[in-house]
Amino acid sequence: MTDINSMPEAAQYRRPPEVVMKLARMGSFHQTRLSFMRTLLRRLKKEQWLFKRSLWEIDDDGFGRAVYTVTGPRRSYSLVAFSHDLPDHMRSDRVIATAWDASFTLFDGVPTTADLDRLEQNVPKQEAGRITDSELCLSRANRSVRLWKHVIENLAAGRQPDRALVESVGYLVRTTAVYGSGKFGAADRLTICNRAELSGPFQAEMLSVWLTRAFSIDLVETIARSIGGVKATTIDPDLRRRIGVGNATGLGMAPFLINHPALINNWMVAREEAIARVRSLSEASDEEVKDFKHHLALARFNVSQWHSEHSIQINKLAHLDADLKMMTSYVETESLVDNHPWDRFYRWSEQNLSLEGQEQLVSLLLEPYGALVDDLTQCMDADELQSFFIDGSMSIGQTLEIIQNHCQWAISVDYQQNVNRARFWYISAEKLEPRVGERFEEAGAEYEQPLCIGYFIHRMYQALLDWAPEKTLAEFLLVHPEHRHTTRRVQTLVTHPYSEIRDNVIAADMLPIDLLRCKLSFFGATKFDPRSDRWVRICMYQDAPYPHEMLAVAP
Repeated sequence: MTDINSMPEAAQYRRPPEVVMKLARMGSFHQTRLSFMRTLLRRLKKEQWLFKRSLWEIDDDGFGRAVYTVTGPRRSYSLVAFSHDLPDHMRSDRVIATAWDASFTLFDGVPTTADLDRLEQNVPKQEAGRITDSELCLSRANRSVRLWKHVIENLAAGRQPDRALVESVGYLVRTTAVYGSGKFGAADRLTICNRAELSGPFQAEMLSVWLTRAFSIDLVETIARSIGGVKATTIDPDLRRRIGVGNATGLGMAPFLINHPALINNWMVAREEAIARVRSLSEASDEEVKDFKHHLALARFNVSQWHSEHSIQINKLAHLDADLKMMTSYVETESLVDNHPWDRFYRWSEQNLSLEGQEQLVSLLLEPYGALVDDLTQCMDADELQSFFIDGSMSIGQTLEIIQNHCQWAISVDYQQNVNRARFWYISAEKLEPRVGERFEEAGAEYEQPLCIGYFIHRMYQALLDWAPEKTLAEFLLVHPEHRHTTRRVQTLVTHPYSEIRDNVIAADMLPIDLLRCKLSFFGATKFDPRSDRWVRICMYQDAPYPHEMLAVAP
């Protein structure tokens, strides 16, 4: 694993967790070149993976099965796709849906006919089916109601789809879940964590989505040919790049950031180290400045194509648009060549831009510096067992000092005020998915999940104050075993300072979509469009190359 301290001169530029780990800022993150989708594509290209559409048993109506295989230096992986005849009234993005336009699994290797027959009986049922550890991911998708029919009708008539509509929607299919890491019988994380190509976070899931994108294009072009015959055409390559994969994500994803403190610390540290490295540069070359300006222009175009109907995001987009104009004025009037240009630029942003704009600048600053920061993607996994054990020999005094130094955000909250305990997290009985309830308005608080870490730290701190400083944690926990979980979190902060969200996740004004956006930005998602404060639509792989464009095509 790469040593993230390999550039000690950058340490002074690293933003502290008190700044970074606040929900409002985390909910303003953008994708960066460290994001998992981009990490995957760089690896596939560098290692010269092969690509093949190894099976296409799709009829003229667009129903059937297909297999897409990528082969690297050591292994092959195959997306097995099934396209279904789904009545319109059954199409739903909700997690409680039981049928979809398409369903998928990422298969470990190349499936045989017997494998395909088995998968065809199970994958379309999703969690109601049976899959094995030969399957790494399980997913499903629905067609875009706005774009699907339009694209097929135009291609069948020999015309290109309307560019403005394609760019405003951004995808032909929208996934409603991509499950991995042992869920519903898929291969456990331990099965793949030692494989170089899948050791990084969510690499199998990102590969599955990338191949799903290729399938969506092939599917509409197949249907268009069956309708239009010889006059039908295919999507222009430039317009094709503007089509990604949509996703509708709800609260099921949110607790991940809380339940994996060591992993989240490593994600954040890698990101913050990358920013610090760039800010530490004393000068920039003309080529680096040119590259930055290019990506700034792309960011402005992206905002012009990024739409939302939710008041929160509408306001953030207005600020971001104004911020990008201010950034453009800055680069036209300020020197970006010497005198630590990127640090000056960032410090200027802190005084002049919204959080949305500041985090957009963070993303842009990394773009010219792949050689400087891309190695940090090797530091973004985690051995979470290392932080599981509790040091019972630590004194009460030492523990109080850790809490006082790292957890003012928790111990300074007055939890006697209902507004600071207004929410509770629980698991729905219907779909076994996380939900948020209103503590003083709804029943069910007795089923609360242990996600309110700040509240737990506050309670533990109050209990520790009654103990003599020289006593040990072991003695304390024998009397108060209810604080074992919190003790582990507190001790983890010593070595993993970015492991905790430094906000109250049960407060009345907590926005779950901030948690969703943070995680999705690390995936590499764009065009965040909240549909409420509890679920969001996004786009993945828009403008990315397709397999046949960047990989050698196998015979």
